[in-house]
Amino acid sequence: MAIHKLDLGEFDEVDYFLIAIHTSLEDYRLAYFINQKLPINLSKSTEEVQINIKEGETNFARFYYYDFENAVSWNLIQNKNEVLQQKTNPSQDLFAAISMEISTKVFLLPEFKKADYFLKIENIDDTTDVSQIKTTLNTIDSISAVYTVDTNLIKSKNNLIF
Repeated sequence: MAIHKLDLGEFDEVDYFLIAIHTSLEDYRLAYFINQKLPINLSKSTEEVQINIKEGETNFARFYYYDFENAVSWNLIQNKNEVLQQKTNPSQDLFAAISMEISTKVFLLPEFKKADYFLKIENIDDTTDVSQIKTTLNTIDSISAVYTVDTNLIKSKNNLIF
């Protein structure tokens, strides 16, 4: 009888870089400025990033570009979103018929609540300089901070699978 063992360490390897972006820009304007500065062409994806949370299900906006020449995927993903819930008063009093709308702020990566967006670069080769990409992003006027996220610190890595 043969015993086969799988090396699961290979599946834990991360083959992407994640850059956090702090800005007050709307997602489409940020994508426009990134397209101006980097040799990519991000466009709004019809497939938003969908995650399940305790309040229900929410979607995060996503802009996508695939570089066929280098086989590199670029994703600009929104980190913050609001979930609206309808709540009714269960008691039988004067306010029983009142329905309230409650807004809850949710995050794609809750451990990085201050980041507004993430730029996820997949299948990047050794010739691409990530520090140069960060320097270029910092030249956009409305961006206040750009930094690389250590993927080992991300607890909710499953939210980045799309």
